[in-house]
Amino acid sequence: MNRGAAAALGSVLVFLHADTRLPHHFDLYLCEALSCPTVVAGAFELRIDAPTPSLCWIERMANWRSRRLHMPYGDQAIFVRAGLFHSMGGFPELPIMEDFELMRRLRRNGHIEIVREPVLTSARRWMETGTVRTTLANQLAIAAYLMGMPPVHIARWYHRYKKSRLLKDRCPEAQTETAQFRM
Repeated sequence: MNRGAAAALGSVLVFLHADTRLPHHFDLYLCEALSCPTVVAGAFELRIDAPTPSLCWIERMANWRSRRLHMPYGDQAIFVRAGLFHSMGGFPELPIMEDFELMRRLRRNGHIEIVREPVLTSARRWMETGTVRTTLANQLAIAAYLMGMPPVHIARWYHRYKKSRLLKDRCPEAQTETAQFRM
């Protein structure tokens, strides 16, 4: 992300996950949000492309968190004034939690605006691992980070947890092998 930002020529940077689509006329929303000099960055509301009750709940909670705590995450298409981004040193070089830490730093510099028009992000990761498991893993990673656990340990646990869940769901034989490996 930092390499992409270094190559960008615009005054506003947008960081977009590969499985997220921006709304039509997103550029107009960015210009409007950043027209206020106290706004240093922002993101869009979240919409997930599978309208199940549990994912609708995830959307509501993510949008509440973004508005109330000014803490949008990467799947909401974070945008930031390029000058500020570069002066802050860009994204921290972390194996996980880099968008979380960037937003914490940005909040100290001004207002984080949440555009009411949503991005549309894929439900794949919630559907593969499960809504509750994915949400729990995300919240545990945040809690561990805030308690000072090194991000390299969080990343190792997070990716191992997600991988073991996928193996168990896709290959029942792997469940026995995984259980034996953990012992």
